[in-house]
Order: sequence, then C-alpha cells, then structure tokens
Amino acid sequence: MLYKQFHDLRLSQLMLGTVQLGMNYGIANRSGRPSYKEARDIIACAYEGGVNCLDTAASYGDSEEIIGRALAELGLTDKIIIITKVAPVPQEVIEAGKAEEFISRSVITSLKRLRLDVLPICLFHREENVECMAALLQLKERGLLRHAGISVMATGATRDIIGSGQAEALQIPANLLDHSFVRQGICDLAARKGMAVFVRSIYLQGLLIMDEKDIPADLREEVLPVIRILRQLAGQAGLSLPEMALRYVLGLPGVTALLAGAEKVEQVRQNISMVAGGALPRDLMEAISNVVPDFSDRVIVPAMWHR
Repeated sequence: MLYKQFHDLRLSQLMLGTVQLGMNYGIANRSGRPSYKEARDIIACAYEGGVNCLDTAASYGDSEEIIGRALAELGLTDKIIIITKVAPVPQEVIEAGKAEEFISRSVITSLKRLRLDVLPICLFHREENVECMAALLQLKERGLLRHAGISVMATGATRDIIGSGQAEALQIPANLLDHSFVRQGICDLAARKGMAVFVRSIYLQGLLIMDEKDIPADLREEVLPVIRILRQLAGQAGLSLPEMALRYVLGLPGVTALLAGAEKVEQVRQNISMVAGGALPRDLMEAISNVVPDFSDRVIVPAMWHR
C-alpha cells in the first residue's frame, strides 16, 4: 500500500468510502447496502490490505454507527483514521444565527456514533457552508477535531476556499470523465498550500464501469463514445477500465488519497490490488486527457442526472 503524510497523519492513498454501508448508493449498485456483518468484513479486509483511513458523513444513513460498532468489535478504533462530514447546515439555520449550535451538535453526535474522543479530520459537506468555518475551527480549538476542511463541487468556489487559508483539507470529484478540477489547476494549488486533497467519485458513481446497456439513456449519447475510446486505451495498455480509472486518479498532481467504496469484500480486494500498480504512465495520462472533452455539469454531476 502507498501512503502519504498529512501533518501528523500517515494516510493510505486508498481510502475506503463508506456511504454504501449506511444507505443504498450508486447508479451501478444492484445489490443494495450490505448487511452489518458484510460491512464489518469490508472494513476488516480493507485494514488487512493496508488501508488505514475511511470516509463517512453524518448524512450517510447509519454509516457512522456501523463504523463505530465494527471498529470496536475488530479492535481497530485507534488504528483507522476517520474522515467524516458535518451534516449540511440549512441556510435558514445560518440566517437564524444558530449555525454554531447546529455544527457543534453534529460533531458531538458523530463522535458518539463513531465511539471517538476526537475526530481526526472533519469536513463541511457543502462548500456553501464555508461561511461557517469559524464555528468548525472553534471545535478544533476545543479539541473535538484535529483538522478541518470542506467537500466541494465547484472549481471557482474552491479557489476562494484555498485562498482563504482556513481549510486544511479538500474533498473533490475527479475521474476519467471529469477533468474540471485538474484542468483548473486546483490540485496543484491546494498542494502548494500544504492541503490534503481527497478525491471522490473515481468511478462516477459506477457509471464508468457499468454495462453499456445500463447507462441511462439521457447520458448515453454524450458519454458512450468517450467511454469506448477510454476502454480501447485501457486495452492497449493491458488494463481493465476500472483499473485505469483508479490509477488515473493516483497520477493526478497533489492527490493525497482516493476514495473507493464497496458493497462486497471482493471489491475491496480488487481495489487494493489495483492501487498497488501505482500511477499510470505519463503518456497514458496525456492520452486520456486528449480524448476527454469538458463535459457539462449535467453529465459529470450525479445530482443532476435524470432531471
């Protein structure tokens, strides 16, 4: 397993995404959320393979409770670095001057669910909550969390967040079809500031690895020709498309860790095996960049699908 240092934390470059453990998630997910035993086995398998960090959130169903219970039963509570996210702060709460109370309650609830005394890394779930960063930093001063950051969607807002110097970590989307943050130089900029960069959506919620016939009709016309070219590039390099997708993100500048979720233990083993190959060769990275256009948000933002 590959690791990177972020302040006092040594993080595996493969991070276990756990939204699937708390709720049904992903366009390609046909099996639904795993049972508790399956979830515990997924976490155990990840740790045995060298994965020492996982991503969750207060709004991922009962993911935090499942993680807290599983880590306690496995004896891994002090061995896994947890990144969680504050519940999205509603605008009406902010306008009522109650954001600080809301954020404090969310963090304390996460600590109880995860059975921790302090959160290693805590992020806002929405970039528009950046105006509440002072409240999160106050909780850091109180010793309830060690590092604070934000999960983001838009490149423009992310530049402003980096420039503010308040966030220590970012979570961004990036994958074979979504090059927006890379082409805007966000990863490089964050790295120069000493920020951790966690990349989610490496398979675009499974869109990149599903059968062509299962790709939603309203996306097929735009993405299918590009996916077919990417599949050809992968074949020429002796790779599967999932492996090329994962190792592509490893090759992006400034990336601290990539998130990969799983509904089954075998998927965890496959991800661990693929990440061992390291970043893609430079010529393949360039070839990928050359064939992928700048897709609209309608294509690369899952929240906008089927609208």
